[in-house]
Amino acid sequence: MNHRTPLLGALALTTGLALTGCSSDEAPALEVTGAFMPQPVSDMAAGFLVVKNSGGSDRLTSVTSSLSDHVTIHETKNQAMRMVSSFEVPAGGELDLERGGGHIMFADLKKRPRQGDTVSVKLHFEKAGAISVDVPVKETTYNPKKQ
Repeated sequence: MNHRTPLLGALALTTGLALTGCSSDEAPALEVTGAFMPQPVSDMAAGFLVVKNSGGSDRLTSVTSSLSDHVTIHETKNQAMRMVSSFEVPAGGELDLERGGGHIMFADLKKRPRQGDTVSVKLHFEKAGAISVDVPVKETTYNPKKQ
């Protein structure tokens, strides 16, 4: 008679339960902070913000705004900018859209916002749905990392 079989079965069951406790099925819990848009000097503008996530993983899939019909998300790598289809918002982490990195790009502006204005945007997430954010327009050279 093998006395280790029940112990191995219990160990396998416990391990399986522990793994399901770390499931990525947890709903994302998103909070947007630090949003800003430098005052545009042409018919294009960029937007920056931080998405903090205290829940399960999610993805930012698109951004819409009445300021432009052509709003896209971009990343900058090796000093080259390219459009991307989404950005990961890691579970228990954050997505930081900042100067020199990932950002929101507004092309063909319907009007040019000025410092002190606010631009309304909707961030569209794969799981969390849409989140509306009011983005303050700052001076053209504004960079919160250097404040």
